[in-house]
Amino acid sequence: MKQIREGLTFDDVLLVPQKSRVVPSEIDVSTSITKKLKLHMPIMSAAMDTVTES
Repeated sequence: MKQIREGLTFDDVLLVPQKSRVVPSEIDVSTSITKKLKLHMPIMSAAMDTVTES
């Protein structure tokens, strides 16, 4: 398993809007949570107490 050595926060990343040739209906934003569980939307709760309250 690859080890991640750098972490980023929201202040470290800037997404700049631009034109794209990608057709939205051709995009797959699903995520495999486990081998048997697939999430078909690009939303997951963050494992941070300041983002997700439990």
